[in-house]
Amino acid sequence: MTEPILICTDLDRTLIPNGQYPESDSARPLFGSIVTREDVFLAYVSGRDRVLLEEAISEWELPLPDYAIGDVGTSIYTVHDNSWALLESWREEISRDWGGYQREDIGQWLAEIDVLTLQEQSKQNDYKLSYYVPVDVTISALLEEIHQCLDKHPIRYNVIWSIDDAKQIGLLDILPQRANKLQAIHFLMQQYGFDSTRTVFSGDSGNDLEVLCSDIRATLVHNASYEIKQQARKMADENGYADRLYIAQGGFLGMNGNYAAGILEGLAHYIPYTLTWMIDGSPNDTDN
Repeated sequence: MTEPILICTDLDRTLIPNGQYPESDSARPLFGSIVTREDVFLAYVSGRDRVLLEEAISEWELPLPDYAIGDVGTSIYTVHDNSWALLESWREEISRDWGGYQREDIGQWLAEIDVLTLQEQSKQNDYKLSYYVPVDVTISALLEEIHQCLDKHPIRYNVIWSIDDAKQIGLLDILPQRANKLQAIHFLMQQYGFDSTRTVFSGDSGNDLEVLCSDIRATLVHNASYEIKQQARKMADENGYADRLYIAQGGFLGMNGNYAAGILEGLAHYIPYTLTWMIDGSPNDTDN
């Protein structure tokens, strides 16, 4: 058996083919066979909460992961035999950024901002305070007002802003500063001893840029937009990690490079001996 490999991947429009481009028919089954190997560990990295993660796994018939980073990086789960357990050491790590203050405290500090509407309780957790915001709000002014409120208090935080296009509503999260995809992946690597040369990540969108342009060996799947590809190239170069970003081209093993095909293309790029596994299609082959 070879040294362990950690495959980290975003879900929506990365492993899950729910974008506008077609999926290569053989890609997901081949991905599934690779991640069943004893020397391969799978981590899903998503903004979804646990309920939505499990729904996606069921709906799209995805392999059960070994780890799941959810809730915009505020939660890490270990998964064994379909039993999910929160990694408490990660919660302890990120809790330091809030200096003993609770989500409810931060909510009180922001209560004076009228355009913020608390999301449902199911969308909150101990280290994630989530709001709905009208899409026509002037986001720069809103963010400035939030910073003015929170900077009065001794906490380290991040504000994450996005838009739900389907529902035409803005989504805003207040998180501990270290609660993000990149820091969560690094924490997994450190906790479980995964080597940086055998850890890979795949993504498709702006929410993945912090990892795509970092020291992690990352792949941008072919179905990512032209704008994201250009932005990722620029940021990776500026960060000094141009050699850690691979953009899937398609044509690899006759596949189109979209979704799981792009993940596999990137895996073979960074860890060439895995190509043998893909050609053989045998999850039990332990030869290099």
